[in-house]
Amino acid sequence: MSLMSNPLLYSFRRCPYAMRARWALLASGLLVNLREVALNNKPLELLQASQKGTVPVLIAADGTVIDESIDIMHWALQQADPFDGLRSGKTGEQKTIQQLIEQNDGPFKYHLDRFKYACRFKGEDAEEHHNMARNILVEWNARLVQQESSDFYGCLIGESQSLADWALWPFVRQYRLADPSSFDCDQDLQAIKRWLQDFLQHPLFGRLMTPVKPWLPEHHPQTFPADSSLVKTDQPLFHLALIEDWQDACTQGVYQFSTRGLKLKEIGFIHLSYQHQLESTYHQFYRDRGQVLSLKLNPEQLSMPLRAEPSSAGELFPHLFGALPLSAVELVETYP
Repeated sequence: MSLMSNPLLYSFRRCPYAMRARWALLASGLLVNLREVALNNKPLELLQASQKGTVPVLIAADGTVIDESIDIMHWALQQADPFDGLRSGKTGEQKTIQQLIEQNDGPFKYHLDRFKYACRFKGEDAEEHHNMARNILVEWNARLVQQESSDFYGCLIGESQSLADWALWPFVRQYRLADPSSFDCDQDLQAIKRWLQDFLQHPLFGRLMTPVKPWLPEHHPQTFPADSSLVKTDQPLFHLALIEDWQDACTQGVYQFSTRGLKLKEIGFIHLSYQHQLESTYHQFYRDRGQVLSLKLNPEQLSMPLRAEPSSAGELFPHLFGALPLSAVELVETYP
C-alpha cells in the first residue's frame, strides 16, 4: 500500500470524539493520512466529504466516508482488534458496551456541555448540570470498583479495556478539565480518577496528542501516528521465538506471542524484525536462552495490519497487529 492510498482522517487534536477515533486507530495498528482541521476555517474538502462538517471524518481507501466517531472506532477494530475491545462473540458484554456509550454520548455529554460551556447555554443552571454529570460518574465509578483487585485497576467491563473504556475516557477528561480541583478532590470518584490517569499516563497518549498544524492543500501528507511508517513488504520479515512457544503455536494452529514472555493480547502486536535487526534483537532479549528459533515470514501472507514503530532507541521495527498465521511462515531455523 502506498502512502497516498492510506485512509484519510480529518481530525481536531483536542476534540473528544476525534480523540477516541484516533485511539482506536492506534490500537488497531492502522496508519492513516491525517488532516488537522481548524474549526473556524474548515477546509472545503471536509465539507464536500461530509455535510455535517464536524470531525472526525474518515475516508477509507475505497472511498467510503465514515463521519461518526463510534463508526470509525468500529471500522478500525474490525480491521484488527488484538485486545478484543469489541468483545467478539460476547453478546452480553457487547450490549453493556452499547449502553455505556449511549449514556456517555447522550445524558453525560448533554450535562457536560451545559456545565463546561455554560456561557453558550443562557438560562441553564450550570451547577445543576455539573451535579447531574457527576451522578453519572459516580455510577461509572461504582462499576470500576467492582472490577478492581489489589494489583489491577478496574475497567468498565471485565478485566481488560473494551470499546467502552476507549470511547468514554476523552469525555471524562473534558469533565475534569472544566473544574480540575473539584474533580481531583472528589472522594466519590477515586476509581474513575485512577482509571482516567491510566489513560493519561499511557504510552499511547503522547502519540495520540502529538501537535499538528492545521492542514492546507499544499502540505505534504502527514501520517498518524506521526512516529510510524509503512512496513517494507518487498523483503522478508522475521520473528524470534522460543522453541516452546513455537511448539504451542503448531498445536494451536496460530502463533500469538508478542515477544519473550508476553502474549499478543497483553501487548497488542507481535514484534517483528527486518533481517538486519535480528542480531541486536537476539542479544537484547534472548541471548541468555541460548538457541531460539528464527521465523522467516512472507509479508504478502499477512492480512492483519503492519506498522513500523520506533523502539526506545528510535529505530523503526515492524509490528503485526494480530495473530501470526502459520501459513505465512516460510522457514523455521535455529538462531544463532
